[in-house]
Amino acid sequence: MQPDDELCLCFHVTKRKVSNYLRIEKPRRVGQLSDCFGAGTGCGWCRPFLQRLFDQAVAAGETSDELPTPEEYAQMRAGYIRDGKGKPPGDS
Repeated sequence: MQPDDELCLCFHVTKRKVSNYLRIEKPRRVGQLSDCFGAGTGCGWCRPFLQRLFDQAVAAGETSDELPTPEEYAQMRAGYIRDGKGKPPGDS
């Protein structure tokens, strides 16, 4: 497959777009590739190929599949709530 060939045929997302998204955005989970013009959210055919590109990016050190520690996660969520981007259930 060449870089400008469509990887996601439903949404016309090329391999180049996905590769650049991986390099620039450094997603931590393969599912985040859906933020790349909807890749993988149509019929599902391209999902194994998206997984393969994600795995290659992780192996090459271009992205990481590690999640933050529980402490870091809690701090990040606190900042998210503090910035007004969400409201925990039960808060009035």
